[in-house]
Amino acid sequence: MRPAVDTQIVVVGAGPVGLMLAGELRIGGAEVVVLDARDQPTTESRASTLHARTMEILASRGLGAVFGPLPQEPRGHFGGIPMDLTLPTRFPGQWKVPQTRTEELLGRWAVGLGADVRRGWAVRRVSDDGGQVTVEAATPAGVRTLRAAYLVACDGQNSTVRDLLGVPFPGWSATRELLRADVAGIDVPNRRFQRLERGMAVAVRSPQGITRVMVHEYGQGVPAVRAGRAPTAAEPDFAEVTDVWKRVTGEDISTGEPLWVNAFDDTNRQLARYRHGRVLFAGDAAHVQLPIGGQALNLGLQDAVNLGWKLAAQVRPVPPQGLLDTYHEERHAVGRRVLANIRTQAALLLGDATVEPVRALLAELMAVESNRAPLAGMVTGLEVRYPAGPEDHPAVGTRVPDLDQHDGRGLLLAAPGSDLVRLARPWADRVRALPLPPLSTDIAAVLVRPDGHIAWAGSVPHHLCTALDRWFGPPAAVAGQQQPGGG
Repeated sequence: MRPAVDTQIVVVGAGPVGLMLAGELRIGGAEVVVLDARDQPTTESRASTLHARTMEILASRGLGAVFGPLPQEPRGHFGGIPMDLTLPTRFPGQWKVPQTRTEELLGRWAVGLGADVRRGWAVRRVSDDGGQVTVEAATPAGVRTLRAAYLVACDGQNSTVRDLLGVPFPGWSATRELLRADVAGIDVPNRRFQRLERGMAVAVRSPQGITRVMVHEYGQGVPAVRAGRAPTAAEPDFAEVTDVWKRVTGEDISTGEPLWVNAFDDTNRQLARYRHGRVLFAGDAAHVQLPIGGQALNLGLQDAVNLGWKLAAQVRPVPPQGLLDTYHEERHAVGRRVLANIRTQAALLLGDATVEPVRALLAELMAVESNRAPLAGMVTGLEVRYPAGPEDHPAVGTRVPDLDQHDGRGLLLAAPGSDLVRLARPWADRVRALPLPPLSTDIAAVLVRPDGHIAWAGSVPHHLCTALDRWFGPPAAVAGQQQPGGG
């Protein structure tokens, strides 16, 4: 007989995506252990932007108060071209929070819900025998082994899990890079994607007096020593940043104190499949892209929210049939679209003077609201709609903002005491009923998934039962009569 699992799910990577997923799994009732090779959380604050859809999700989980008041900026950009990100939502524009802070708060939330976060666990072997996953890790106490029903790799663009399994990672290799540094003790003008004769420069001074500089020199590729680098290897030194900064801007920042220096590039890759048996991938382990406009972090966080409730349902005694496969079906398409827009933006932002006519034309087009709104929706994540069937109501797949789903359950929005509410009572442990707000006359009820997207809308009782069974599994009375599953 196969040995019993040590935990239901192992998450590899305790960055924002892994911690978001751990919290989602816990509110879905799953046991989860998070492994991270680092002894301590990172002090490098790479991404600093949360977009509108991510803010809606955090609010639905009751995390708005945890994050507290955040600086808000209505203006973003597309390829360095200024763009208003305001759309109909409680959280228009973009919201500024250092990634270190995001990671800290999500970690506190996940641990508070019962996630087991183990640092200093460096994964060195992963095997999937079709019935469970075995993980071997080097730890401060020696080599340890964990058995789990599923494993999710959230371990970043240089994913150890992806390498160990030999999963192909198709796409485009890096051709251009940006150098980045947080520097104290310098006084340079603030710049927002300033395109100069020799390159592009960004400078943003924080209230604490620290200036983040980013610079790209046109025509310069990625040095071989950094191409395909490991996360901590072959980073640039501060002297390289100051040299490139001076060539591009003419300014000397060498007298400043570097607090953090790194490089990032325009690698653009995506797994062909986000699920490989009992191993799944999320965030930069599943897709790598230029971290432009904060889209990379937000894409990963939204991967985690899409996957969390589905994987938690998968380890219940009787999981919904086929539900877990919808993670790849839904998020791969979203990731492909985001990676395409980021590749376009990289060409606009880092191209030399030959791209100026294209930039000028795009700026004109973006001034028209019917062009701006779809681009803003793509950048902020508000335009995401998951696939619906040909007979489904047009609302199916769209998001419903401003709902309280802190308990991770689905919602049935319907008239209190209606036949549809009574029909859904056998799913009450997974679906909570709320009054239906005014919508349209052809909708008697709306079934909302735990991630805030509409699973079904209509008035036919049989169709509601079909949707409940598909997205949430069999009713409690039926589930109690069946044997445990979870394959």
